[in-house]
Amino acid sequence: MRVAPPLLVLLPALVLLPLGLVLPGLSHGGGWELIGQFAMAALTPSLDPVVLRSVAGGLLVTVAMALLGWAVSLVLGLLLGVASSRTVWTTLSGSALPATGIRRLLAVPRSIHELIWGLLLLQLLGLQPAVAVLAIVIPYAALVARVLSDLLDALPTTNVEALRAGGAPAPAALLTALGPALLPGVLSYGGYRLECALRSATLLGVFGLGGLGTELKLTMQSLAFHELWTGLWLLLAVMLSLEAGLGHLRRRWLMPVRFGLQQPSVGLRAREMLLVLLALLPLSLLLGHALGVQPQALLSVQPLPPLQSDWPSVLALPWPALVGGTLGLTLLAACLAVGLAPLLLLLAAPSRWLRAPLRLVWALGRLWPPPLTALLLLLVLQPGVVTGALALGFHNLGVLGRLLLESAADASPATEQALACAGSGPRLALLYGRLSGVARPYLAYAAYRTDVMLRESVVVSLVGATGLGSQLLESLSSFAWDQLLALVLVYALLTLLGEDLSDRWRARLLASG
Repeated sequence: MRVAPPLLVLLPALVLLPLGLVLPGLSHGGGWELIGQFAMAALTPSLDPVVLRSVAGGLLVTVAMALLGWAVSLVLGLLLGVASSRTVWTTLSGSALPATGIRRLLAVPRSIHELIWGLLLLQLLGLQPAVAVLAIVIPYAALVARVLSDLLDALPTTNVEALRAGGAPAPAALLTALGPALLPGVLSYGGYRLECALRSATLLGVFGLGGLGTELKLTMQSLAFHELWTGLWLLLAVMLSLEAGLGHLRRRWLMPVRFGLQQPSVGLRAREMLLVLLALLPLSLLLGHALGVQPQALLSVQPLPPLQSDWPSVLALPWPALVGGTLGLTLLAACLAVGLAPLLLLLAAPSRWLRAPLRLVWALGRLWPPPLTALLLLLVLQPGVVTGALALGFHNLGVLGRLLLESAADASPATEQALACAGSGPRLALLYGRLSGVARPYLAYAAYRTDVMLRESVVVSLVGATGLGSQLLESLSSFAWDQLLALVLVYALLTLLGEDLSDRWRARLLASG
């Protein structure tokens, strides 16, 4: 017997049953009044001119760091993606071995979360704007390179072979045959990474690297909830504007006919895309100057305490508990995020009035940095795996909920309407109508998102005192570089293993569909 795909997306939500039994024992109940004050402050954010100026300044720094890190990582990722493409190396030299070697080298930087890069670079370079930008650039460039090389290798090479047979040089044949076909993928994934860069820049600020994230953490710690919501609402407005702008460009350039828009000519779209890509260089220079990024300052590395190898103490760390806490946190957060998104959508199905609040909650989930959610939960819950998983799950629920809403909106309504006309209720019609068609792609993306959650587990571990992240912060603060090196290696190994498993699961889901 096989579970029907629309029911399969709801199975992870069963974790709510044991979670409901565990939560009362973890609650200490001392902060519910503060939780109420936090919720009520959302309706009355501070409009004090001093607060607005401070929040606006921090927001500009965060947006500038995100844009600069995104622009540099996209350019580097494009170059590295071409350099790690098997198709490119086979066409140029007849062997794909160099591409395999470059791919393996790039696996290391992308397996380490940008927050870890930020904390490490902070120790090496000191507090400067370039640290946050580099922390975004290093893993993002490797991630972009992986996706673009996969896109390149998935393209048919018939046109390349025809051009080569006609006497065209290999670089010209590759650019002519594969460039136009690759451009939509570059734009689509590049837009997604820009949204991620904004969230990452906010997160890095929470840990002291400047921008609005620092403002949010300070107001959170001082319980100044009205000032906190001022920053959150402004950040939400920027994020929603960015999502709307990127969505418009995707529809104009990639799907103009489907959405009923006036279709620009192929030449006009190509010129517009090229102008956007060419604008990245002057944009990067302008933002770098505005932030005060000084490339020469990156060459002055701060002296570090000498490395004292004490491998017995490294081996004596509670590795099973650390690894188990990280994996348990990731799996629990994944079950909550993956299962709750369709469950909440079904609960809101009978009433259109519930859709708008649901969208708002999911937008806040995407916006709200998980460490701040963990700090808020610590007012009423004990630190540990469950608290970290709730914070991480809420953030990813916003990401998956948005994806599910967009996929359901794009799906054909014919089956849902037929079921509704046959007498099915709105929830059953939605479940076996629209959600049936998007279930497998949704689960495939959920598998990828679980891999992302494994990387992000370090973020809440630093606050929730559980898993590898808590030990990493302790080793970093005590300059135990041998422990730090071992922890980063184990963390990278876990994320690479999770990446491989999620790739296999996605391929299996999409193949069976």
